[in-house]
Amino acid sequence: MKITLPDNSVKEMPAGASAADVAASIGPGLARAAIGAIADYGHGPVTLDLAAPLAGDCHLRILTEKNEEALTILRHSTAHVMAEAICKLWPQTRLVYGPPVEDGYYYDIDLEHRLRPEDFEKIEAEMAKIVAEDRPFTRYEMSREDGLAKVRREGNPYKVENAERAKGDKLSFYVTGPEPGKYWEDLCMGTHVPRTGRIAAFKVLNVSGAFLHGDASKQQLQRVYGTAFFNRKQLAEHLARLEEAKKRDHRKIGQELGLFTVDPLVGAGLILWKPKGAIVRLLLEEHLRGKLRENGYQPVYTPHIGRLDLYRTSGHFPYYRDAQFPPLYESDSARILNELWVAIAEATPADGWPRAAETLLEELKIEDHNTWAQLTGADEGVPPAKRIQRSPEARESNLAIIRERLSGNDGYLLKPMNCPHHMRIYASDPHSYRDLPVRLAEFGTVYRYEQSGEVSGMTRVRGFTQDDAHLFCTPEQLQDEMASCLRLTRYVLEVLGLKDYRVRVGLHDPNDPKFIKNPQAWAESEAAVRTAVAHSGMSATEEVGEAAFYGPKIDFVVKDCIGREWQLGTVQADYNNPVRFGLEYVGRDNRLHRPVMIHRAPFGSMERFVGILIEHFEGAFPLWLAPVQVVVANISEKSDTYAREVLAALKAAGLRAELDDSAEKIGPKKHRARQMKVPWIAVVGEQEAAARAVNANDREGKRQENMPLEKFVALLTTENRPGSEQGR
Repeated sequence: MKITLPDNSVKEMPAGASAADVAASIGPGLARAAIGAIADYGHGPVTLDLAAPLAGDCHLRILTEKNEEALTILRHSTAHVMAEAICKLWPQTRLVYGPPVEDGYYYDIDLEHRLRPEDFEKIEAEMAKIVAEDRPFTRYEMSREDGLAKVRREGNPYKVENAERAKGDKLSFYVTGPEPGKYWEDLCMGTHVPRTGRIAAFKVLNVSGAFLHGDASKQQLQRVYGTAFFNRKQLAEHLARLEEAKKRDHRKIGQELGLFTVDPLVGAGLILWKPKGAIVRLLLEEHLRGKLRENGYQPVYTPHIGRLDLYRTSGHFPYYRDAQFPPLYESDSARILNELWVAIAEATPADGWPRAAETLLEELKIEDHNTWAQLTGADEGVPPAKRIQRSPEARESNLAIIRERLSGNDGYLLKPMNCPHHMRIYASDPHSYRDLPVRLAEFGTVYRYEQSGEVSGMTRVRGFTQDDAHLFCTPEQLQDEMASCLRLTRYVLEVLGLKDYRVRVGLHDPNDPKFIKNPQAWAESEAAVRTAVAHSGMSATEEVGEAAFYGPKIDFVVKDCIGREWQLGTVQADYNNPVRFGLEYVGRDNRLHRPVMIHRAPFGSMERFVGILIEHFEGAFPLWLAPVQVVVANISEKSDTYAREVLAALKAAGLRAELDDSAEKIGPKKHRARQMKVPWIAVVGEQEAAARAVNANDREGKRQENMPLEKFVALLTTENRPGSEQGR
């Protein structure tokens, strides 16, 4: 076999050689350090166990502790070790599944005993024993039939379901030991570290409730979270970050500062912006709107709902059907026809005629016999071209026939994205090349049905507002427009002090069916995105499979003040949707041409962005963003009149000021203002009134100064602008 290494050198290895053999042939140091491998046989990268035989000629990358992918493998293996420990402590445990996730791993379990934090130490002690035994992770495979028989004999219904849902003609199992039957094992696809002893540092973090597959109608499970690292120093640093994150939790701070609330009567994942939070959002929106006007954007407004056929055209339905609220149908017949359309659309040629389609036709026969007869040919007066054919080869014609039937009797969908509406606005008028680029901008609210277990504060919500814009330009204008979008996104982040970010280019995976099939459009759009990033002077990483389903994207991944990464702004190139919607403009040659489309959102979503800002600033917003910028605190009733004059002067200067004229002493007043993260406190008493001055105190307690009222107003007015050092 010819094995091509990352430096493009080629090693000749015998058939059946493993990644471990390749590592050993390079050197003993790499052999000791190796954790796993990534092989590419020409159809995409595959992560492998070190001991797995290589299938043939490939590009191979050996993973060590220095590689991010190795940490994912380590955490997956630690999830297995934790599951084994739990099963040993509570033998009646029924395991569900345990994947690695960002910053750690979890395992869902069905256990009558409710795990509590005091149980974590016992679990960790059992895990430590397994790690100390330094057992190998051993993989073995069985035919699908034999594997299903095995898990059915073992009697865990969750593992039976997992096995039944697994793809392929084989099932794989991992033993934490040298051979099956004598050690603990689990149904698993892999990949794992070579031995349990490689798990140097781990921690069981918490436990929460979780529904099976995120479905609230199914069994409630316990989800046990943990994390793992290659050394104790990394673990200690991570745990310190978690403690800091608890202090900065936007859900806690948001409630304390009166910024937002979530009401169970309104619904999970639906943010209610309180007045102070609304001020923060409004200030961000107004600042961006000013920049949009400077850059030639035109405002638009669109409804919160649209016909299903709009989203069928764009591809959002059924591509993101699982992440959308259920459609609203005008009749049961429309519902059945839509579900029939989806069943046929989602079937692959290998599936044949989908069984679900036949069930739906039977349902349609009862609900709307006339439509059923016309579709199936029972009504002989309908020409064959208007009848559906029970054949995968007739997929496209079947979809077109059903879609025609739905015309005028379709369902509606809560808007999952703004772009289809913006494309229809563009299409509503004729355009010349002289009109382009057309830049349409909207703070548009969209809806996604996040699973109940995934909803979290402002960062994972079901309704959110995007600072969305869609640009329509000629191919020749694309690079300049992309560059302008990138500059705007960088400005938005940097004006808020978010200067530590990396750029990620998301490309499509041609083997993944979720991406629109249009090779030429993908080639052109991905080339455009790469060129735009190169011309911007920013370095970027590329990740296959991270594109939007219609086009590649450039994501800004921001690191906050405690080192966590958040994906915020995005810029996307789209050659696909202008074709799907038939968008056109008249070119210089007086012929019709297809525009190129850019999707861009510097904030991403207002909810998520503000939630991240709350945590980044720990609620202490820069002066220009603070809901209350200054509290005027009077010392006694004798200075009430002057305190109100100070308040009026601050408000007249456009500052957001409040008066604390309560009967409390000045110490508690200052303490309360600082707890509410108010940037400035203006203390006034009889002396200040006589001097027409204030005693100015900042919220950190670093500055305290007597100054004339006019000087104080001028100071705050100067600081009250985005990007000022004091304003941050």
